[in-house]
Amino acid sequence: MQRLFDILLSAAALLVLAPLFLPIALILRLTGEGEVFYRQTRVGYKGELFSILKFATMLKDSPNMGTGMITVRGDPRILPIGGFLRKTKINELPQLINVFMGQMSLIGPRPLAPRGFSAYSEDVKRIVTTVRPGLSGIGSIALRNEEEILQNVKGDQVEFYDNVIMPFKGELECWYVKRQGFSLYLALIVATIIAVMAPQSRPLQRMFPDLPRSQNF
Repeated sequence: MQRLFDILLSAAALLVLAPLFLPIALILRLTGEGEVFYRQTRVGYKGELFSILKFATMLKDSPNMGTGMITVRGDPRILPIGGFLRKTKINELPQLINVFMGQMSLIGPRPLAPRGFSAYSEDVKRIVTTVRPGLSGIGSIALRNEEEILQNVKGDQVEFYDNVIMPFKGELECWYVKRQGFSLYLALIVATIIAVMAPQSRPLQRMFPDLPRSQNF
């Protein structure tokens, strides 16, 4: 049932959003470095690697600059329109193609680059790869302000990411996998819409009282 909804909803969304994609593509082509899409290797279902698709929001050589794969709020590597695309999550919408192709689901654990995935414990790696990764999900909604959290870190941001954010993110994703079902899938679609429309809202805490909490942020 979830896969059927993934196909139907991603196809419908791509058709509806096509008029939005065209001007964004034109702006990206005429500004920054002229790149429209950004492809990056991510760890997916059963640990298989695939290329995730996003609108380009950062300089091409960003992984080899500054904080590498970790992005902070106000990061100087972000392109002029990139900040807006990232804040509104519009940059993630091309992943609807990944969903339609079956590499992702609308809801699931967020697919990570091998560098980020390596910060998970072996148990978390095993659990999160038993389902398709998601365009949105518990981790994506709960940590949608991850860049801001990192910006406020006083010490080593990379160390904080590996030792604080990633263990908590793994706990959230495992919570989802252990409770996954069609009703939770629908509930998280609703929670995603609420989080996008009202960025200051915290829908997860009201919807899921047993959700893991972090004491660090």
